Amino acid sequence: MPDPAAAEKSPAENQTVEKRITEIAPENKIENQDQAESSLLLLDGLSCVACVLKVENALKAVPNVEAVRVNLAERTALVFGEAEPQAMIDAVVKAGYGAEVIEDENKRREKQQIQTIYEIKQRKWQAIVALIVGFGLMAWGLLGDNMTVTAETQPYWIVVGMVTMVVMWLTGGHFYQRAWKALLSGSATMDTLVALGTGVAWSFSMIIALKPDWFPQDSRHLYFESGTMIIGLINLGKMLEAKAKQRSSSALERLLDLTPKTARIADEQGERDIPLNDVKQGNKLRLLTGDRVSVDGSITQGSVWVDESMLTGEPVPVQKNINDKVNAGTLITDGSALMIAEQIGRNTTLANIIKLVRQAQSSKPQIGQLADKIASVFVPIVVAIAVLAAVVWYFYDARYSFVVFTTVLIIACPCALGLATPMSIIAGVGRAAELGVLVRDADALQKASEVDTIVFDKTGTLTKGQPKVTALYSFNGFSENQVIALAAGLEQGANHPLAKAVLKLANDKKITLSQINNFNTLKGLGISGVTNNQTLLLGNEALLQQHNVDTSMAKSVVTVESEKGATIVFLAVDNQLVGILAIRDPLRDDSMEALQRLYKQGYHLVMLTGDQEKTAQAIAKEAGIECVIAGVLPEGKAAAIQTLQAQGRKVMMVGDGINDAPALAQANVGVAMGGGTDVAIETAELTLMRSSIHGVADGLALAKGTLHNMKQNLFGAFVYNSLGIPIAAGVLYPFFGILLNPMVGGAAMALSSITVASNANRLLKFVPKQ
Repeated sequence: MPDPAAAEKSPAENQTVEKRITEIAPENKIENQDQAESSLLLLDGLSCVACVLKVENALKAVPNVEAVRVNLAERTALVFGEAEPQAMIDAVVKAGYGAEVIEDENKRREKQQIQTIYEIKQRKWQAIVALIVGFGLMAWGLLGDNMTVTAETQPYWIVVGMVTMVVMWLTGGHFYQRAWKALLSGSATMDTLVALGTGVAWSFSMIIALKPDWFPQDSRHLYFESGTMIIGLINLGKMLEAKAKQRSSSALERLLDLTPKTARIADEQGERDIPLNDVKQGNKLRLLTGDRVSVDGSITQGSVWVDESMLTGEPVPVQKNINDKVNAGTLITDGSALMIAEQIGRNTTLANIIKLVRQAQSSKPQIGQLADKIASVFVPIVVAIAVLAAVVWYFYDARYSFVVFTTVLIIACPCALGLATPMSIIAGVGRAAELGVLVRDADALQKASEVDTIVFDKTGTLTKGQPKVTALYSFNGFSENQVIALAAGLEQGANHPLAKAVLKLANDKKITLSQINNFNTLKGLGISGVTNNQTLLLGNEALLQQHNVDTSMAKSVVTVESEKGATIVFLAVDNQLVGILAIRDPLRDDSMEALQRLYKQGYHLVMLTGDQEKTAQAIAKEAGIECVIAGVLPEGKAAAIQTLQAQGRKVMMVGDGINDAPALAQANVGVAMGGGTDVAIETAELTLMRSSIHGVADGLALAKGTLHNMKQNLFGAFVYNSLGIPIAAGVLYPFFGILLNPMVGGAAMALSSITVASNANRLLKFVPKQ
């Protein structure tokens, strides 16, 4: 009998979930990326969002590349399609950057850690050397010389110029090399601004040192210290930025830490540890207290208590017995058992979670696309502003023309603009995974932050999904045992919750099931069959009304049980009512508390169910939900969501991820409840790894927090550049006498990136309000 309170769960429907989602809301699928082949590239040389756009365009031009996601914060490229690895590498190298294809997450992690540690060490000594030389020259200028050229000091300043050139190359050569590569490829990046600003500062000073007579006495000021100081400050900022990026990826790294490097195999040779990569499907593995489960599988012998908090966020261990599933990365807290390996390597639930987190961290929300558009023209505009400002100052006060030109170039920072979105996404998505919420892509966070209405499917979402027969009534001479035998006979072989409740009742009472023939499933209504030449009907009241079965004698019973929140299942024999089963699915233990939490936060809560009105109202009253949409057939759930959207509401639908697929896809945001199954992960935009409505509240709170953080970063980056560039150009000088030194511009540029990264990392400690 189909569940009259929930959607049909037929195999045919389950097989077409993907198709239905694509048809209803194709924007929810980005070129089928979750199922498409993907390659991960570790990149080298990226410094700003302009670099990201160059690499993305270069990879998109490679044959068989379907889509590209470049992550500036992690310096990785996720490439979807079946392109040749070498072709992708060649395209990136041609664009002026380095690339390496990484096939394994652990190898990616190892390479990235080596790369990050190297970068931190490099930038550290480069910053120290450049700042020591820069501060030394500055101190000399303040205490012993006014940094101007005279006939007596000319030889000294020429030597100083040569020394600073060497120091600038040793400590900032990476800026000049990347700027040259960008120039050869016809583009401009942050490195272009740094190389141009510091290069012009040194060149201008060297010309003065060599030919002081070409300049008036009061225009012979040298800026050798500026070039080294600027490079030192930017390197210091890059070192601190690298450390901040390292922290932002900590959530994903902790997921990778859950995978053990070995497994304890049990075969005819005894028990022994083997490398994880040597585990095959069908191998028997021993689990002992303190072990991390290495692969997905089932318990075949023994019993263990398992900490699944890495999957579900629930800290309480769960007992696993024979035939129960265990997942890679979970921790055995007590007991001993044998398991059989079923899903290994990249097919485990943990591997799927890591893959999903990786893809989400590499994605871009709509709000971040504005930064990309600005970045594509940012550097040329900055150079144009610098030249224009220098020309204006040349006629106003030529002494400051060069200072203004250099400061504008240095203070402009596309880095902060490029990091604003990805740093928040990496930290937010990673923290969400720790809270047991898997995010499909960054856009899901933005859409979730805009939600004002939350629709809950009843069965298995608000309720436990474990209904029980709470009352049984027989009519027209049939005994209760006869009603159970006939109802259970019709339900044998069915797999939905209501069928299981009826079959469990028969099993508990040790009742022999009736032999039924000519089964016929009646979608959204029930089931029919034949036994001993008698026609049987089992289902909801609408089914009996279709066959003109008189149910008036059970009216009072139906009213009483419906008001208790029970689903009423009718049994008729030869169009005569013979029995009623009241089946109740209790609310989850924390449903009321979690719903009150959402209600207090201002969300409009709706319960969507196939139950009749009285039953639905009773459950909703118990749960504390005022709005109920009852009596909805499976195909009507998406239409119910559409009706709410037509009222101007931004709707989140929370369901089981399979039978609610049309409604999940129609909603602005679909949320799948469940234990991290493959189907659940592939269906919705958000997947709750624990079966608790608190996960919905946590996910919404984190979505708002992430978007707020992202807006703070973007606002800060825009304000910094909007104010910094005009101030550097000297707009305040006529009014307040303020004119920035290039070194101040360098310090401000470094500080802007550090501020963005540090602000994003606050999300790593985000705690949702209860």
